[in-house]
Amino acid sequence: MLTERKKQVLAAIVQDYIASAEPVGSRTIARKYRLGVSPATIRNEMADLEEMGYIEQPHTSAGRIPSQKGYRYYVDYLMHKHRLTPAERRFILEGYENKCKQIGQIIQETGRLLAEMIPYAAVVMGPAEVSSVFKQVQLVPLEGGKALLVVVTSTGTVHHKLIEVPDRLTDEDLAVISRVLTAKLRGVPVEKIRLTLVKEIYHELAGHHHIFDTAVEMLQEALTLEQEEKVYLRGMLNILNQPEFRDISKVKTLLGLLEQEDVLRNLLQVRTDNPHEVTVRIGRENNIPEFEDCSVVTAVYSVDNQIMGSVGVIGPTRMEYDKVVSILEFIAHSLSKILTRYYR
Repeated sequence: MLTERKKQVLAAIVQDYIASAEPVGSRTIARKYRLGVSPATIRNEMADLEEMGYIEQPHTSAGRIPSQKGYRYYVDYLMHKHRLTPAERRFILEGYENKCKQIGQIIQETGRLLAEMIPYAAVVMGPAEVSSVFKQVQLVPLEGGKALLVVVTSTGTVHHKLIEVPDRLTDEDLAVISRVLTAKLRGVPVEKIRLTLVKEIYHELAGHHHIFDTAVEMLQEALTLEQEEKVYLRGMLNILNQPEFRDISKVKTLLGLLEQEDVLRNLLQVRTDNPHEVTVRIGRENNIPEFEDCSVVTAVYSVDNQIMGSVGVIGPTRMEYDKVVSILEFIAHSLSKILTRYYR
């Protein structure tokens, strides 16, 4: 347990270091934060906090900076969330009003809004549309032994993928596959696809057994397209503007990781008993060695209490946590309302 004075000193060090990126000394705290005690008393409190592991001294004769333990205590017990201004709320809501035609647009707009409001990288995981149903599956023949597989869902989302087609299949064969898959899949939720449906397709194609294997492959492609979660990353240049990332080798490693969708999905995973709370993971809590100098703040969005995806912010441990948490909360809440209207 920290005394009230130690809490005040720790909060002052965290807030000042976040703002300045410079180690904080006792005289700075005494001058700027008016704690009602002398610099000598503050130095004693800082010595205790350092011994307890809440702050560190990066260089001899320098001031102190928060440790990961210090940031954790600040976020959990000392931080007061930023109150969004009317202008900030209006900026978010007006951004969504202009991008409410397709889910992909809405998700990408979320990343843009985050990246413009905060000086860090924004990550948005789009929804895996397990709650939607198939509407149409179409194979469009192209030249060169290829076809375009088009999957349309009840939410209006259109997926498409270029695929190889065996030479023995005619345009009429592709038309038959399209009709059969559409007839069997229309109105079927993605999660309800079962082996029995594959058997039904086989019987439906009784006179076209030579195209059955291709039809099943198309079905698998359709499922893969529909269940895919897209990850959107915005604001990469924001990270490069942070003083912590002036080291070229460190930047290259970080940027290389952020280009890997599996890494981003792992960072955005919900890891809390209450998934509707904003989650803050600091440094080593991310379980990725290359992210020891980074913090990841995430929030989920949902439709009818079903989690659809998540939004997150990646930045240095010296992050404006109070502002990031408040903005993420408001954006996740707004996104949930918009998507609920959209799906209905």
